[in-house]
Amino acid sequence: MASPDPALLEDLVDWLRIPSISTGGGQPEDLQLAAQWVIDRVIAAGGSGELVRVGQSNPLAVGELRSGAPDAPTVLIYGHYDVQGPGPAELWHSPPFEPQVRDGRIYARGASDDKGNFLPLLHEACAMARAGELPVNVRVLVEGEEELGGGAVTDWVRSDHVATDAAIVFDSGIPDPHTPAITVGLRGIVMLGLTVRTAERNLHSGLFGGSVPNALHVLTRILAEVLPGPDGRVRQELRAGVAPASPAELRSWARLAPGDQVIAEAGGKPVHPGAGAEYYERNGADASLDVNEIAGGEPRTIVPGEARATLSLRLAPGQDPERMREVLIELLRSALPDGAELLIDHSAVADPSLFEPEQPALQLAAGALHRACGVEPVFTRSGGSIPIVAEMAARGYPVIVGGFALGEDQIHAPDESYSLHSLQWGQAAARELYLALAGLRDEAL
Repeated sequence: MASPDPALLEDLVDWLRIPSISTGGGQPEDLQLAAQWVIDRVIAAGGSGELVRVGQSNPLAVGELRSGAPDAPTVLIYGHYDVQGPGPAELWHSPPFEPQVRDGRIYARGASDDKGNFLPLLHEACAMARAGELPVNVRVLVEGEEELGGGAVTDWVRSDHVATDAAIVFDSGIPDPHTPAITVGLRGIVMLGLTVRTAERNLHSGLFGGSVPNALHVLTRILAEVLPGPDGRVRQELRAGVAPASPAELRSWARLAPGDQVIAEAGGKPVHPGAGAEYYERNGADASLDVNEIAGGEPRTIVPGEARATLSLRLAPGQDPERMREVLIELLRSALPDGAELLIDHSAVADPSLFEPEQPALQLAAGALHRACGVEPVFTRSGGSIPIVAEMAARGYPVIVGGFALGEDQIHAPDESYSLHSLQWGQAAARELYLALAGLRDEAL
């Protein structure tokens, strides 16, 4: 495998040095610097660009590189420049914003999520534009609130009226170092923050235990109403609308590592016999529910008057987030006893998305990845959520969700890194994608 372009690696090191933290502890000037870094590259390649703010948001880097070809298709590329905070410095083997290359990997915060993953798309578009070889118009959209879950980029896409033929989102990964992938499905999500109140204050358990409701008892009882069964599956009401996987997806999943192996390598155990064998269907094409946090009470003899929980319902493609939010809340309230109050402290929803592998843009992309990597890509679904993809899908254009992140990249953790092999594949894939997507012009004729 060839090494990545030294100019690409040099650019990545330069961008990674900017501590563009959006999740607390970061500086607004660093976020602006990281966004401006993108615009400077676009302008230097002969394009145009500007920083755009939606309300009080961190700036969006919005640019464009024009093809010299008449009637060239327009491709939107998306990534994010913001990163998570580094956490305890002593857990890093090198400073998080002083990138180092060791053993075929580049170590830094944001190396994989998402600077190293996205940069090949930008770098190769700029290189092809400078050489007069860019066969498509490339619109650049890089946000600074992905780690926060901010809505600025969604508002921008919703209000954008430029005709777009396809989008490329490099914020995903590959199942192993030898298999390129296109993510055709992403799960949506419903998140709820709950508070149960049973009294104005904590009460003495000797004086009132057994006579008044305990908020933690009530909370666990209502959560039991919506928890998955012993097999890990959520109740049927919370699976309404689930879209089955296509034959092309099922064939792709058969090429992947066994689910039991994937779970074991992550340090987990199957929730139920057979769950490992169903891993790809469970985590890509079905709903799941998890209690993420329970809090309340004190380590002394009291009856808690208040208890809190956070839970998340992951939604399969085909499900309606707003409807599933209503159903989830109705189920919780139905189990609430007299004398207890349930408050919804906060809630958030994101739509799932699904693209048919047979779509022309995805077939062109599959051919491009095959040529770039020398291996036929698989069509996968992700158990996670990228809300901007659903918004793009709502605009009516296909989205090629890809990238070359690996599980061992340790995103959001100390010693985050990105494989130089992934970086090289990303650059080769970017070039082949632009060449292939020029074929969308022929599809439109």
